[in-house]
Amino acid sequence: MTFRFLSLRATVPALALAAALAGCASPVSHFYTLSPSDDAARTRPAAASKDGNPASLIELAPVDVPPQVAKAQFVVQTDANQVRVLEQERWASMPGDEIRRALSGDLTQQLNTIDVYGSPHPAGVPVYRVSVNVQRFESWPASHALIDAVWSVRSLDSQTVMTCRSVLNEPVGDGYQALVAGHRRAVDALSQAIAGGVRALQGEHGKGKPVSCPVSP
Repeated sequence: MTFRFLSLRATVPALALAAALAGCASPVSHFYTLSPSDDAARTRPAAASKDGNPASLIELAPVDVPPQVAKAQFVVQTDANQVRVLEQERWASMPGDEIRRALSGDLTQQLNTIDVYGSPHPAGVPVYRVSVNVQRFESWPASHALIDAVWSVRSLDSQTVMTCRSVLNEPVGDGYQALVAGHRRAVDALSQAIAGGVRALQGEHGKGKPVSCPVSP
């Protein structure tokens, strides 16, 4: 009898604690990506030449981002000298990976080619190596999304290289979805500039002439 009484006394606080924990649900996390899954144009195969290979290829290296934003959580600006790290608002993958994936999809679509980074590629097909260093990746809620990037395109055949800078500033409305959409537009504009650089090098293929950075879209 004494054993049962003590067991009941020990059980009551445990039940109360369980009920309290059940009433304190954890905050829901939201995950965002810069690569929309419904963009059917990204799945369109590249046009091939007579030997079955695209006319040219790209190699898009991993994208560097500033250390302060190289994390899964959103880092948003509150003023020029202060930021907030939002635990419940997160990128689906690290920001550098998100930017690289979005750029790769954009560039392969715009240039009608394949991104062969990390993969073997056929001899005799021109390859253009693309490097991107994001120097600023700023998120200002209900204001703007900013990407400031230095990028380069190198022809692996002629070793001709173009190095340029693009500063993309997109206005955004309220909410984190709008902020992500602003960054997506900035990445799209960056991809258009880089595609213009690749085309400029393609036009000078084998000529060894200097090339100029394309005009920003």
